[in-house]
Amino acid sequence: MDRRFRCAMGGLGALVRGMAALALALAVAVGASAPGRGPSPPAAASSASGTPPQRVLVIPVRGNIEPGLARFVMRGLAQAQRERAAVLLEISTFGGRVDGATEIRGAIDAAVDAGVPLAAWVPDRAISAGALIAIAAPALYMAPDATLGAAEPRPADEKTISFVRAEFEAAARSRGRDPQVAAAMVDKDVAIPQLVERGHILTLTGERAHAIGFIEGLADSRQEALARAGWAGLPVDELAPTAGERLARFVTDPVVAPILLSIGMAGLVAEFYVPGFGFPGIVGLASLALFFGGHLLAGVAGWKAALLFLVGVVLMAVELVMPGFGIFGMAGLLAMGAAIVLVTGDVRRGLEALLAGIVVTLAVVVALGGVAGRRGLWRRLALPTRLGEAEGVRSTAADPTLVGQRGRALTPLRPAGTAAVGGRRVDVVTEGEYLPAGTAVEVIRVEGRRVVVRAVAGDGMDRPGADGGEGPGPRTGERA
Repeated sequence: MDRRFRCAMGGLGALVRGMAALALALAVAVGASAPGRGPSPPAAASSASGTPPQRVLVIPVRGNIEPGLARFVMRGLAQAQRERAAVLLEISTFGGRVDGATEIRGAIDAAVDAGVPLAAWVPDRAISAGALIAIAAPALYMAPDATLGAAEPRPADEKTISFVRAEFEAAARSRGRDPQVAAAMVDKDVAIPQLVERGHILTLTGERAHAIGFIEGLADSRQEALARAGWAGLPVDELAPTAGERLARFVTDPVVAPILLSIGMAGLVAEFYVPGFGFPGIVGLASLALFFGGHLLAGVAGWKAALLFLVGVVLMAVELVMPGFGIFGMAGLLAMGAAIVLVTGDVRRGLEALLAGIVVTLAVVVALGGVAGRRGLWRRLALPTRLGEAEGVRSTAADPTLVGQRGRALTPLRPAGTAAVGGRRVDVVTEGEYLPAGTAVEVIRVEGRRVVVRAVAGDGMDRPGADGGEGPGPRTGERA
C-alpha cells in the first residue's frame, strides 16, 4: 500500500477524530442572542419631515428567510431613505431563519426611525419568521384569506421559544398590536379565550386578524394595499435583486448550504482515490467556493472565516506531506470546522451543516472504498506500472521452478511489483518490505500465482545479464 493511500487513510482518521472533538467543544458553547429593539413610533403616510413621498418602492420578501434576503431588504430600505420614497414590503413566505428575520426587523425599525414611510402587505402567507417581519411593519394589510402566524421555532426548547416569543411581543408592542396575540403565534402554552387554546399555535387569516384589530386592514391586491396606505397614484418601482444577491440567497438557503458543504468535503476526499487532480477535486473546490463566497456576499461572515478555512487546508496539506505526527492534521481540521461554523453565523446551524458534511463524506468514502476494491484501484495506487504498462505485464502462472532463482526488481516493490527472473518478467510480491527498483531479489516460494521474493546481497548480481537478460546490474562494490 503506497504512501498516498496511507496518507489518505490517515487523513480520514484524523477527520473523524477532529470533527468529533470540534462537535464536543462547540456543543457546549452558548449561542449569542440578538437583543430586541425598543419601541419606535409608528410611521405615517408622510415622512418625518412632513413631506409626502413622491414614489413607492416595493420590496418583495419572498421565499426562505435567510441572511441573503436580509441583505437585500436592507439595501432596499437604505435606497428608499436616500430617495425619500415610501416602502411597501410584499411578504410571501413560509419562514426560514430567525436570525435573518431579526435582522430585517432591526432594519425596519431603523428605517422608520429615520422617517421612511413603511407598510407591509401579505397577499397569501407570512408564516413563522415571516410573521415577525409582517408584525414589525407600522401598517399591515392582508388579503382576506391570507395567513399569519405558526411561528413555533425549531428546536422548540425553552431557551429558543423564550427568545423568539420576546421578539414577537416586542415587535407587536412597538406597533400598538396585542403582544399576547403575537406570543400565541410562538408559544403553544399561551391561551387566548375564543381565539386559541393552550397546546395549540395561533395562525390567523386576514379576516380574523382584521376582526380582532391586529392589522390595519384588508387588501386583495397591491394597488388596494397602496391605496389603503395613502399612496394611491404614486409611481411604483419594485426592487430587483442583483446577481450577487441572487447567488447569496441561493447559497445561504437552509437547504442548499449543507448540500454545498457536503459536496465540497466529499469531492476533496474522493480526490485521494483518483490519480492526479481530477473532476472530484474541481467539483469539491467549486462547491466550497460557492459556500464561502455566498456567505461573504450575504454579509454573514467576513474574510476572517474564509482565511481560517484556508489555514486549515494548508495545515492538512502539511500533514499529508509529513504523515504520522497528527498535530498539523488535527489543527487543520479544527480550523476548517471552526470556519464552517463561523461562516454560517449560528453555532447550531453550523454544527448541523458540519455534521451533514461529515455523514456524506463518510458515505462517499465507504462507496469509493467498495468500488476501489472491486476494480483493483488499490493495486493501481500501490503499484506505479509505467514500465509494466508500456511493456504489457501479465499475471504469472504457477511455476514452482522459480524458487531459488534470482533476478532484479524492475519497478518499486510496495510490496507488489515486477521483477526480471529467469529471463522473463514476473509479477512478484515481498513479505511486506518496500524495495526500490533495481534491487536484487531471490524467489523464496511460489504460492499459486503469487511469487514471493526477498532482497539479497549483490553476490553474482553484478554480472551483466545475471538478472535474466534485463540489462546491467549495479556497479562493482555497490549494494543491490
